[in-house]
Amino acid sequence: MNTTAVRRRTSRWLLEGYTDPRGRHPGPHAQEPHRTHSWWKVMCLTGVDYFSTLGYQPAIAAVAAGVISPLATLVLVALTLLGALPVYRRVARESHEGSGSIQMLEKLLPWWGGKLFVLVLLGFAATDFMITITLSSADATAHAIHNPLVEGAFDGWQVPITLGLIALLGLVFLKGFREAIGIAVVLVFAFLGLNAIVIVTAFTHLGDNPHVVDDWWGAVTTGYGNPLFAVAVALIVFPKLALGLSGFETGVALMPQIEGSEQDPPKVPRARIAGARKLLTTSALIMSVFLVASSVVTTLLIPQAEFQEGGEANGRALAYLAHEYLGEGFGSVYDIVTIAILWFAGASALAGLLNLVPRYLPRYGMAPQWARAVRPLVLVFIAIAFVITIGFDADVDAQGGAYATGVLVLITTASVAVTLSARAKRQRKRTIGFGLVTVVFLYTTVANVIERPDGVRIAAFFVLGILTVSLLSRILRSFQIRATSMTLDETALAFVREDAETYDSVRFVAHEPGLDTEADYSRKLRDERRFNHIPGKSPVIFLEVLPRDSSEFEEDLAACGKVVHGYRVIRVPSGNVPAAIAAFLLEVRDQTGVAPHAYFQWTEGNPAVQMLRFLITGTGEVATNTREILREAEPAPKRRPVVHVS
Repeated sequence: MNTTAVRRRTSRWLLEGYTDPRGRHPGPHAQEPHRTHSWWKVMCLTGVDYFSTLGYQPAIAAVAAGVISPLATLVLVALTLLGALPVYRRVARESHEGSGSIQMLEKLLPWWGGKLFVLVLLGFAATDFMITITLSSADATAHAIHNPLVEGAFDGWQVPITLGLIALLGLVFLKGFREAIGIAVVLVFAFLGLNAIVIVTAFTHLGDNPHVVDDWWGAVTTGYGNPLFAVAVALIVFPKLALGLSGFETGVALMPQIEGSEQDPPKVPRARIAGARKLLTTSALIMSVFLVASSVVTTLLIPQAEFQEGGEANGRALAYLAHEYLGEGFGSVYDIVTIAILWFAGASALAGLLNLVPRYLPRYGMAPQWARAVRPLVLVFIAIAFVITIGFDADVDAQGGAYATGVLVLITTASVAVTLSARAKRQRKRTIGFGLVTVVFLYTTVANVIERPDGVRIAAFFVLGILTVSLLSRILRSFQIRATSMTLDETALAFVREDAETYDSVRFVAHEPGLDTEADYSRKLRDERRFNHIPGKSPVIFLEVLPRDSSEFEEDLAACGKVVHGYRVIRVPSGNVPAAIAAFLLEVRDQTGVAPHAYFQWTEGNPAVQMLRFLITGTGEVATNTREILREAEPAPKRRPVVHVS
């Protein structure tokens, strides 16, 4: 097989599934699900990410807050139930397509400012999901290599094993990932069940040894003096435990998987919204109970030294208790289930990335064409995960700051979104309530950044990377046809067909919108006939592009024909004048079988400035850019619409 054939086969394989030309919903959740599921089953799918944090959260909390970890966890749970949960219940109601809070803010912030803001948020979202993959895989490795049955056999293998787990995750997606809700249900029930057994056993041990509680309380009072001071410190340090807030954004992202009711209108799927709110509430309550209980037993029963780097409980506190109090056999089963759910949490995060990134970037023109296909993106994300794993040496604690930063930024922006939404609807009490929640999350985010600046540095790399790739892509794709559809109303269609059938030609004069007096049209037609040498008896149609948001890339175009002062005029609303004209001319050619002619006047000004105007405002030198877009779209000169300039 020659090299060219190999390249073609590889290209076909990589781009398999590239079926949505609009690029709006690529990824594993691209199409409308053929089969939806009960809300509790979808909760298990989100739970492989959310609940799996129990594998490492108690250890991270113990390292961050020490003996007051249970108090700090109580603060975290209060913020979960009184802050994050109400925020995302509202997000579920207002963004039920699965786009989450980013879409809510996108609607509130139009034009380029909104697009840039969304790109920054995507950078933090990418941080959240990517670190979920690397951190979960690293912790799965920690559970494997610290199992007493293989203790010491894999020393120094933390990074290679973690890379192997990530590579295996990539292979699953390259082959073709389907949401295995059944597997998620089994994993979540098994994992929560085993954790419940460990926690109940640990509390039984505490009941049999009350002095442990006394020793802990003595350590608190000795270290902090007044208990109220310990509570105050807990209020300050709880941002370090922010990993326990993960999962809410994934919950709303998977809303399309929840079964609804045929009686509900598509724009207001009440049953699906109700199911999503049950999902969010139930998962938050379950996680809150496990967070508090696990924090208590791990803090009271595990020596603080074991939580530090190299300790038996580092990154695996509940697994330590499972082996300690239930034996090596049960502990090994616990490790196997934990490894499985942590690995599957990476799958959930990668699926989230494959949904989130293509949902926005192609529509903005800020991603290459191949970004609409799953497999090339999988290779990119796995390569990034490799770099992160090697950079952090597969250390769970070292990645906690970056993970928490991504989670907190997303929750904070969701709080801002619902606050602005409530304000727009003049819901005063809810505006104040969500505003207070926003302030708390803003404090939490800032405190986390100050405490763990490495997190925001990693997020900054993602943000900078997305901004750079997006802007370069927008420039490189600037001469592409952007219309995802082009329709002509009956009047416009009648205009072009009449000329094509009667004169075997269709001629358009590009006209500036707003200059709509009879004298304006008369003067324009006279000048074009004179300077562009339009035959005197050939009829012409004025073509006007009405300005729209130029920051949008893909758009559905609709041409409307009407008679103005006796002149035939076709108007097309669009954010990019040359691209709209090119798409319109190609549609006229396809509708009539005649390559149309378009007549322009040169735009005065510096060419560099005109190109900048074209990239930002969608105007600039219209004639030149229209011709270039047509040249790239139609390689055959004889089939290409003709551009004339005077």
